[in-house]
Amino acid sequence: MSKAHFGLVGLGVMGENLVLNAERNGFSSAVFNRTYAKTEEFLAGRGAGKDIVGARTLEEFVGLLERPRRILLMVKAGQPVDDMIQTLAPLLEDGDLLIDGGNSLYTDTERRVKELESRSFGFIGMGVSGGAKGALEGPSMMPGGTLSAYEAIESMVRKMAAQVEDGPCVTYIGPGGAGHFVKTVHNGIEYGIEQILAEAYDLMKRQGGMNGDEMADVLAAWNQTEELASFLVEITELCLRTKDPETGGDLVEFIVDAAGQKGTGLWTVISALEMGVPVPTIYAALNARVLSSLRSERLAAEAFLLPPTPAPFPLGDPAEGLPLLRDACILACMASYAQGMALLREASALHDYNLDLSAIGQIWKGGCIIRARLLQRIQDAYATNPALPNLLIDPWFAEQVNRRLPGLRQVVAGAALAGIPLPCLSSTLDYIDSYRTGRLPQNLVQAMRDCFGSHTYERTDRSGTFHTEWLS
Repeated sequence: MSKAHFGLVGLGVMGENLVLNAERNGFSSAVFNRTYAKTEEFLAGRGAGKDIVGARTLEEFVGLLERPRRILLMVKAGQPVDDMIQTLAPLLEDGDLLIDGGNSLYTDTERRVKELESRSFGFIGMGVSGGAKGALEGPSMMPGGTLSAYEAIESMVRKMAAQVEDGPCVTYIGPGGAGHFVKTVHNGIEYGIEQILAEAYDLMKRQGGMNGDEMADVLAAWNQTEELASFLVEITELCLRTKDPETGGDLVEFIVDAAGQKGTGLWTVISALEMGVPVPTIYAALNARVLSSLRSERLAAEAFLLPPTPAPFPLGDPAEGLPLLRDACILACMASYAQGMALLREASALHDYNLDLSAIGQIWKGGCIIRARLLQRIQDAYATNPALPNLLIDPWFAEQVNRRLPGLRQVVAGAALAGIPLPCLSSTLDYIDSYRTGRLPQNLVQAMRDCFGSHTYERTDRSGTFHTEWLS
């Protein structure tokens, strides 16, 4: 019997769909799952009639694969990945390659690359985005590790990835944990955009008095624009249109308002803080999820903390797509991308990843959750100026900011007077206003730091470091 081209460990939803994707693209496969009953169920169901074989043990699984072996691990991030590597490693031979396709912390991937390559094995940390459907039909893939390890899987992942006009949505990201870091930031941007759209929904419902279908019509109009056309806007429209089969009402209104998180948004924010990169829109989205989890406290607080007197404010004509709210959401989404790209730029310099930000924009154009028409503009901006410090000062983006900022300002001000929280939209306004300001008040902060702790300061009129004995 001929050996399989490709091996998969972990038959969860993503694992199943990725191995079916590989098989559809001509790569015979072997699969292993911790419980063999799951393997049998898959082979009798979705895997029936496919060029896929199952193994009861890891020893049998490794024996089914051609050399050098290419094994994709789709197991839970953290210790389970290390445990699986430790179990598999004695069964591998020089040149065999492991690929971690989960959402692993990039520093864990850095460690695993060094450990496994010291033992003559290859290791790729590969971010995969697109959800279950994307994994099956073509995801965006972000592989990092040594270039030679990537080259060993390049022909396979280029066929498996989503395809857009200018190529497959996969590229070699960079060494070490670069692939998983890019996926982490992708997810941080995703957090931001999801919260931005949730805030737009809240304003349309509370200020506009709109029902699900009316709000969905607005999202449908937004999805026809270059600035907002995206997968997330598309599915937001779908969610708002969907009815509860039991009551006939808008299903979204029956969902508990407590959002979950799996860690990648938190990792984005922690990395940004460690690297000194401001990501307030992304942080606000994470914080909004954390606050939403305090549901019982929020319900109790309603009796004690009274809202302001209602103060209606316009969002624009619904027939025109609520132009003020649309402008606010456009700038907030752009800020989420800009903050993520700035973080990638800093990480690239800090870790010698040599990230190609234009190429990253390209591979996000298809398959992934944050795919959007706007990514062509992002790709073009970094192709024109690879050293661009912030996306918002690219000429096209700067024109968008200058034209749409009054709309964002009106929406944030009106919501503040009405007592409606807009964490992402208001953080975006603060971010843009701070970034465009040549002199900020932190000169006073430096004075205070020197006053109480002799931390010193620099002057605007001469070079050097100074300390003052401040009068008490």
